[in-house]
Amino acid sequence: MTGTDTAPEAAPATAPEVLTFGETMLALRGSGPLRLGGSMDVSVAGAESNVAIGLARLGHAVRWAGAVGADEAGELVLRTPRAEGVDVSGASRDDGGAPTGLMLAEPRLPDVTRVHYYRADSAGSRLEACSLERAFTAAPPKVLHLTGITPALSRSARSACALALRLAAEHSALVCLDVNFRSRLWSSEEAAAVLRAWMPSVDVLIASEDELPLCLPSGAPADTALRAKELLALGVGEVMVKLGAAGATAYGDDGRTLHAPARPVRAVDTVGAGDAFVAGYLSAFLDGSTAEARLDRAVTTGAFAVASRGDWEGAPTRAELGLLSAPADTVVR
Repeated sequence: MTGTDTAPEAAPATAPEVLTFGETMLALRGSGPLRLGGSMDVSVAGAESNVAIGLARLGHAVRWAGAVGADEAGELVLRTPRAEGVDVSGASRDDGGAPTGLMLAEPRLPDVTRVHYYRADSAGSRLEACSLERAFTAAPPKVLHLTGITPALSRSARSACALALRLAAEHSALVCLDVNFRSRLWSSEEAAAVLRAWMPSVDVLIASEDELPLCLPSGAPADTALRAKELLALGVGEVMVKLGAAGATAYGDDGRTLHAPARPVRAVDTVGAGDAFVAGYLSAFLDGSTAEARLDRAVTTGAFAVASRGDWEGAPTRAELGLLSAPADTVVR
């Protein structure tokens, strides 16, 4: 092992509805180009913890596992999801000197934000299978949520993902995978080699149109519907295709195809919209909702994220889900 100590809190006896794991970083957001200096807002960011916070705000029991440095940034990373009601007992602090990862975001144009990562050899990249196994077996979840970011971080993190898939099968947990391809972390060839092998274990696949080929054998058709059909033939139960401003389309293994347009909002920041989409989908799934309702809640929570700044800050509570239907200039008193 590379040296991570015990979890910061004792694991609770009750099982979470959802378990997710990955790297969450200290996030610094500037008001303009970094080279010009200026003030920065301090927060945390990570695809998996974004989903965890979104689910917690909607009233679900969710556990996030990962590793942080034994530093003040790591304490903020642990404190933030904990304050939002997320169980962080599966997380650990690295005692080998690895720091918490860092993300710098600079809005360069009204619709363009540049993101810079400093996560090489970070504590989060040192996540190991044994830590994940403790988080999973302490109280097996109903749903395991993975992203394509975690296996790209390191060999040990990739092994943790493989173990998580095996444990999910052993405990009959539904597996949700958001492809979330990051070209700065690994090449499309590396991603495809891993993700294609995962497909028989995935129950719900969430991806953008351009990410679908990473999950299919080479030579896959160019048509999105045909790609989804091939994924369903590989054993995936449902394929959710994110279409940005055009909404999203769901393909089911029962032959159905459903489309939901994006909810009309004034876009402020698109960062975190995909994670909010996942949180909405999983929330409706856990509620036992229909396929139509799952898709509707996913585009609704995604719209909340687009209408707010930050990775997770705009995630709605369950009571707020209906606010997007309110007339313009509504004041809730």
